[in-house]
Amino acid sequence: MIAAPSCLDIPPPLESLREAPQPARAGTIRIGTASWTDRTLLDSGTFYPPAVRTPEQRLRYYARHFSMVEVDASYYALPSTQTARAWLERTPGDFLFGLKAHAALTQHPFEPRRLDRDLQAALATPARRAERLYPRELPDAVLDLVWERFLAIARILQAGGKLGYVLFQMPPWFRPTPESIAYLEHVGARTRGLPVAVEFRQPLWMAPSHRQRNLELLRTHDLAYVSVDEPQGTRASVPPIAEATSDRLAVVRFHGRRRATWAARGIGVTERFRYLYERDELREWGPRIHVLAKRVAITHVVMNNCYREYGVQNAKDIATLLTEPS
Repeated sequence: MIAAPSCLDIPPPLESLREAPQPARAGTIRIGTASWTDRTLLDSGTFYPPAVRTPEQRLRYYARHFSMVEVDASYYALPSTQTARAWLERTPGDFLFGLKAHAALTQHPFEPRRLDRDLQAALATPARRAERLYPRELPDAVLDLVWERFLAIARILQAGGKLGYVLFQMPPWFRPTPESIAYLEHVGARTRGLPVAVEFRQPLWMAPSHRQRNLELLRTHDLAYVSVDEPQGTRASVPPIAEATSDRLAVVRFHGRRRATWAARGIGVTERFRYLYERDELREWGPRIHVLAKRVAITHVVMNNCYREYGVQNAKDIATLLTEPS
């Protein structure tokens, strides 16, 4: 195993990455990306030096540059407890993780073959062999175990002082209905004691006629509203509203502004989020992020435009902007 300093001493290939504060933060504002292992980033050779090859080396190197990261892999498969403990060991004491809730807990379809083996074995053969399932197709006992195992990972990070938030990203078909409101109340009850953030992909939640009522719903259950920057003018566009609905935290996620692919069907995540922000576009958010930071304990700014170096570059850019004298 290569000792941590041997990879941390290597300067990043991108000259512009040296300009921003390391690790990227501005007071109580934590800044990072929605993945540190995106395949296009690894393949590009634009951020990790050639000597940084292993998962351990990459996380240690990433944590030199950023003060938080969002774990995207937990959406697709439940991490092991050993993996969660390794994350704790490989990052500095004040580093924080955002943990994305498993698809089965946010009403998204998921691949049953990526469930833990004992959970797969508990499924009927047709379900076990299906390309994908919806949570409603799982036996209650299996879904309950997914909840338990996911929350166990969150509590390992929390006990280690490194849980920034748990992200529940709801799908576009999750509309503001009585059933959806009841589900959010269920999320609040099951995650009590954890810092939880909710992101809507359905614009109706923030329509003027529904907005205040829905924000108050989140406040009642201490769920942080996720403010988003994303393409506007499509049927799936949530407006870029900055709101704090929990005293504990606020989360701002940047998805890029690639309008042509945002609501298109059959588009992979690489193409959907392939957008490099100009600094003036990021500058629009500076005052709003500073206002959020005054209202909550910790604010997380997360770049989800994870294509090649786009996310890490823009995370550095916004860190520089947020630390500029006002």
